[in-house]
Amino acid sequence: MIDQLKTEMNRRFGVAPADVRVVQSPYRICPLGAHIDHQLGQVTAMAIDQAVYLAFAPSEDGNTHLQSRTFEGEVSFALSDVPDKRDGGWGNFPRGAVRALQQEGHKLTRGITGLTAGRMNEGGLSSSAAIGVAYLLAYEEANDLSLSPADNIRLDQAIENGYLGLKNGILDQSAILLSQKRFLTVIDCASATHELIPRPNTMPDFDILIAQSGLREALISTGYNTRVDECARAARILLNAVGRSDREPLLGNITFEEYDMHKNLLSGASAKRARHFFTESERVRLGIDAWRTGDLDTFGRLIAESGRSSIENYECGSKPLIDLYHILIETDGVYGARFSGAGFRGCCVALVNPQKSSAAIEQIQSAYRAKHPDLSKNAPVFICQPDDGARIL
Repeated sequence: MIDQLKTEMNRRFGVAPADVRVVQSPYRICPLGAHIDHQLGQVTAMAIDQAVYLAFAPSEDGNTHLQSRTFEGEVSFALSDVPDKRDGGWGNFPRGAVRALQQEGHKLTRGITGLTAGRMNEGGLSSSAAIGVAYLLAYEEANDLSLSPADNIRLDQAIENGYLGLKNGILDQSAILLSQKRFLTVIDCASATHELIPRPNTMPDFDILIAQSGLREALISTGYNTRVDECARAARILLNAVGRSDREPLLGNITFEEYDMHKNLLSGASAKRARHFFTESERVRLGIDAWRTGDLDTFGRLIAESGRSSIENYECGSKPLIDLYHILIETDGVYGARFSGAGFRGCCVALVNPQKSSAAIEQIQSAYRAKHPDLSKNAPVFICQPDDGARIL
């Protein structure tokens, strides 16, 4: 892949292969901690060996010229003329990266000439965060900037919140930038700190199985932002009840004891969103304990329970995605499965016994094809492995 991209950069732009750098920015999975990062919860994550690749070379004239193996056309703009608003195209990501860096006071004098490759629209695997991180690392390298992972987590969140219009937390960026092979990344979204917990040698091997639903829809046009607003409504009611109405309306600002005492004040959607937050937080705690001791069966069971709560309490998931979840948890060899990402389109992720992976893929594809023959034509099921976080190769 790397040599191919360098050769293609030479063919498309005339850049010498020796002058080309390549960013590998992985996708991520979140075994436990669904939909609680934006509420200051604790979440778990792993980077995987499927990634966005960005081959690039610095552009001394301050202009950016980009092409893609995935998207049509070319994106070109000057560093001095980045629009305030997104335009709906794939150029939003590089422009958002430049805006985020400039707004934090970083001086950019060099643009980039670049070529992107990889699965660019992998709903549920945080392809948007992976793309944003890739552009940040490329512009920083081109302009001799040395920023920490914490800086880039903040900057990529600025791209997604400020430029793309998503109300998400720091899970995606943190997983992509901090993860390491054979470790579970635990992210405390309240303190913006993380811990890497090693995988015990006693833990059985597992494959990561990704099952795509075939659904394609932009995140901001789903119910994602609506769910965040419903969490805020629940938090306001609970904070008022405990005399802290001045605090930001996030469920992470409420203790479990306070929630348990005043949950009767909640009703409807707000009650369900709060129930998901506090039960999912407990699943994260139990899951971390299971990982530390190598108890993959318990870890997988908690993942499946997380998926069920996402359906019943967070109320996300279309019928195809819910069907896919049920197919996965009923498949032999699967330890646990849940929606990945926002949970309205995209995919389900599962941990599966490596000796049963091939049979599981066939069983899942057959069962999904029977329920959704049209969607199944564009719904691959594939195996991947944990990997290290984003880096320049």
